Amino acid sequence: MSGDVNHNPRDERGAITNRRCLLAPGVAALIPVLVACAASNVAAVPDVPAELKAPPPQVLLSQLHASGVQIYNCKPTKDDPARFEWVFDSPEADLLDRTGKIIGRHYAGPTWEANDGSKVVGAIVARDNGPDPGAIPWLLLRATSTTGHGMFTQAQSVQRLHTTGGKAPAEGCDETHSGRQVRVTYRADYLFYGQRQ
Repeated sequence: MSGDVNHNPRDERGAITNRRCLLAPGVAALIPVLVACAASNVAAVPDVPAELKAPPPQVLLSQLHASGVQIYNCKPTKDDPARFEWVFDSPEADLLDRTGKIIGRHYAGPTWEANDGSKVVGAIVARDNGPDPGAIPWLLLRATSTTGHGMFTQAQSVQRLHTTGGKAPAEGCDETHSGRQVRVTYRADYLFYGQRQ
């Protein structure tokens, strides 16, 4: 009789299934590691010009995307009242998390306010034109004040990066348009730095 008389395909399938089940715990153990790696990639500090880097020992606390407008008013220049120019007034933008959920807003100050009531107000420390000549510059801002308890409580520095749009119009501002206001669409990423508690 041949050596495979007692061979049972069902037994072989069962063994394969059992081997797969034995592997399952090992695969499951890797899931938290893979999730952590994915999260760390999203929260990685971007490569920016040296003058825009947050000072140590500050670390990246959060990164939000902004979608809104930069507001400009047509006014006489300070040096020559007969000449007119677009003067920046303020931003108005929604702040969104990685899922696209609106979790705050950005407005005059410049101020960033989270839905939890916490706020941070900043002052420009450094700027860089960035890679897009048609976009507003990249910025590093120092927090001048924070209020409330929440997302922005620990913020000490803010970066504005990856900007698109938002620049003042090249024309359309003269004496006949004095007082005119324009709202220019822009997008940007805002990164908040501070010391974790």
